Amino acid sequence: MGKVTVLKILGGLAMVAALVALALPAVLHRAGLHPDYSGPITELPGRRALIITTSHSTLNAPGETTGDATGVMASEMTHPYYNFLDAGMQVDIASIKGGRIPVDPQTLNRVIKTPEDDRFMADPVLLAKVANSMMVADVDFTQYDVIFMSGGWGAAYDLGFSLVLAEKVSDAFYAANKPVIGGVCHGVLGLINAKDLEGNLLIAGRRMTGVTDKQIQELRIEITPQHPEAELRKAGAIFESNTAFLDFFATHVAVDNQKRFVTGQNQNSGHETAQAMMAIIAKRSE
Repeated sequence: MGKVTVLKILGGLAMVAALVALALPAVLHRAGLHPDYSGPITELPGRRALIITTSHSTLNAPGETTGDATGVMASEMTHPYYNFLDAGMQVDIASIKGGRIPVDPQTLNRVIKTPEDDRFMADPVLLAKVANSMMVADVDFTQYDVIFMSGGWGAAYDLGFSLVLAEKVSDAFYAANKPVIGGVCHGVLGLINAKDLEGNLLIAGRRMTGVTDKQIQELRIEITPQHPEAELRKAGAIFESNTAFLDFFATHVAVDNQKRFVTGQNQNSGHETAQAMMAIIAKRSE
């Protein structure tokens, strides 16, 4: 085989590889990653939403201090944020420790980032909120109509361990204006320790979802200290989910019978979860 022929073959392979790389985002989208939302749209001008995120920035086994960078999954923050904002709501952002929120850099990779992620990166208002988030302990949850907890691997390290967050969720549940409470993926860990007035776990007996054990196993990231499916079941929630050839491409939204909690299965569920929460509030006002 001549040198020119080899170079032509290599050039052809490089072109094929480049085309595959360019097409990959669209292929993953068609497979189920970050599906487009086509359901009803709710407007809630003048209402308030609070998005809560992790403050943890390192993917590591418990007891370790080093590891890959992680944090909130971008779309699990940007999708609800822009759904609420575009509905006319005032949207605040808080994190467990306050200050700069770590955004998982892998989730802003061109292969999986979304139009809302691009909007975030060009939005000075949201960038400023993420750079200087409120501390959960300083926020009065009862002043909001929606409490939404974003996920990402970082949330497995702090949302479910924060007693302050659990108390705030409990307070909000019994507040006069009764905000709709929920989140997606690992964000639902922020609900597992909230208690009712008798000291029982608040989510026991309620239909809920979160990222499945199957998805965590498929992604081979099992070192985090808490897994939503296991923790929700442990707290007595009635866990439900959808599945796919890989759960990374599945999605599901669960609403409890009282319509107080709305939870989304994973990174694909943000749009529908946010819209379902707003629809409940709008229905109450009719």
